[in-house]
Amino acid sequence: MNIFVKTPGIVKRYFTRFTWHLPTEAKRIYLTFDDGPIPETTPWILSVLKKFEAKATFFCVGDNVSKYPELFESIISDGHSVGNHTFNHLNGWKTDTESYIDNIEKADKLINSNLFRPPYGKIRNTAKTLLLEKYKLIMWDILSRDFDPDISKEVCLSNVMKHACPGSIVIFHDSKKSFPHLSFVLPVVLESLYEKGYEFAAIEYQSTPKY
Repeated sequence: MNIFVKTPGIVKRYFTRFTWHLPTEAKRIYLTFDDGPIPETTPWILSVLKKFEAKATFFCVGDNVSKYPELFESIISDGHSVGNHTFNHLNGWKTDTESYIDNIEKADKLINSNLFRPPYGKIRNTAKTLLLEKYKLIMWDILSRDFDPDISKEVCLSNVMKHACPGSIVIFHDSKKSFPHLSFVLPVVLESLYEKGYEFAAIEYQSTPKY
């Protein structure tokens, strides 16, 4: 399967209304975690981030926020940002626009953030146009592939370390499936990039306006 680890420049130039990276002269990286919160992984991620005084952005699934509201509040109280990742982790190419928007709005009632990331990076143009009235669509610069059992944890680490640069938005996943890779990679990424002079920041967000 052909998966881009580093998002090609031509993709960024073509889909200009998405946020792929955050240009900065500072040595700053934006770590993001999709699909949580869940009790099996979120507390561990928060503890590792706290150890390194790192901030991150969590793109949360509304159903998980509904099930584990205390974990969602822990993310916010630790100073991290949150974003909407639909209520049921919907594939935007396989869902009609009306149902897709309704699902996002259902999640928004719990998450209340103007940041949105489409699950799988898949979204219809009709949905994109509507969402841009209310949300910033946050994509990524580096895909760690922590979800992929066909690569080793060392390759997952290399995916991040080889491509990290100022302003990179890096995707990890707050999920049981990704944890075998993430539990090895995240502490090494934090320590190694800190030693190179990087800081880890959250993507700024605001409460969502109403349509």
